[in-house]
Amino acid sequence: MSVEQPLWQALTAYRVLTLLYALGLCVYSFDDYDHPVGAVVYMAVLTLWTALTFRMVSSAERCTRRFLVGDLGIAVTGILLTPLVDNHDRIAEGTPTLPSIWTMGAVLGFAIKGGWRWGASASTVVCAANVIERGEFAQDTIHMLSLVWVASVGIGYVVEVARASERTLARALRIEAATRERERLARDIHDSVLQVLAMVQRRGAAIGGEAAELGRMAGEQEIALRTLVSTGLVTPSRGADGVDAAPDPDGLPDAVGPSAEPCAPGPERSDGGPCDLRALLAPHAGSRVTFSEPGAPVVLPAGVAGELAAAVGAALDNVRVHAGQDAHAWILLEDEPDAVMVTVRDDGPGIPEGRLADAEAEGRLGVALSIRGRLRDLGGTAAWISAPGQGTEVELTVPKASARKAKAKGEAAR
Repeated sequence: MSVEQPLWQALTAYRVLTLLYALGLCVYSFDDYDHPVGAVVYMAVLTLWTALTFRMVSSAERCTRRFLVGDLGIAVTGILLTPLVDNHDRIAEGTPTLPSIWTMGAVLGFAIKGGWRWGASASTVVCAANVIERGEFAQDTIHMLSLVWVASVGIGYVVEVARASERTLARALRIEAATRERERLARDIHDSVLQVLAMVQRRGAAIGGEAAELGRMAGEQEIALRTLVSTGLVTPSRGADGVDAAPDPDGLPDAVGPSAEPCAPGPERSDGGPCDLRALLAPHAGSRVTFSEPGAPVVLPAGVAGELAAAVGAALDNVRVHAGQDAHAWILLEDEPDAVMVTVRDDGPGIPEGRLADAEAEGRLGVALSIRGRLRDLGGTAAWISAPGQGTEVELTVPKASARKAKAKGEAAR
């Protein structure tokens, strides 16, 4: 709902209530009018107009300029007819005009529709009509008209600020959605295209001959793609120290990319329901990767489990690329009462202090997107513990409450 919609609803109620007030004044002063029939005729017209235009002030789309001009015309006509209906002494004493405070509704319609400038213009017309009706600049008239002018300008300004805030919020939401989509594309590229191009370049250079030329071309395409995504279309995903991780059939297992099935056969749920995380992490185990798991299933929504497994795969990619082919890695899966934690530890050389921050500042965002970005989207955290010569430990934590929210959001999207 628009931020100004409650103002239109309030104006609708205001017009009805002030009409009842004006009718009550007319009945109360009926015997005091010089021409009571004229007062009754005007009040009948005012009542009919308010009833017929009830829905016109329910939204900005229905409230047209033509209606606002007509509404203001009804109010001004009532003000100018007051001297013809009432006697001079009562007017000099400050007796309300025929439309009374109903007039303010016409002014507020201008203010809500067009902002403070429209409100100021309409209130100025009403002020002029009241001065003509009174025949002089009486103090009480000036006070009342000043309140009308200030109120209309103030409400008009508030409406303009509310509209600007609404546009800013909508723009921020679009930017946030675009940023999340760029990060998702970056993770896809990191887990597929950039890894394949890096592998072709490396293998081509090792084989030589025509393969070396193919590797050189793959390297050029990798650089071009990295340049393209780094300009803002998508953000490239990088390894821990800025080097693209490439798949290597002879090394550690590759990451579970976005195209992978969310669960292995057996616990798989095609509807995105509960999934045993152990089934996703078990394929990583090998001669140089030790996987330790609980005896009971670690159940997470399929989408959450897939993203967490992909982050573990990205961490193993970094081990293979930066710790060397002979490095050993350990995966520890823990199912805590309020969170699921996966720890990936290696016996490599470790990460120098400040290297991750430097890599991110240079635009090398493998850790920032493939690992930390995934955990952030899941409502979790990713922490690195490392010291030169003592290996690296990555702790990935996903609160179960966040996992439940992600599942509910997925079900709502379906």
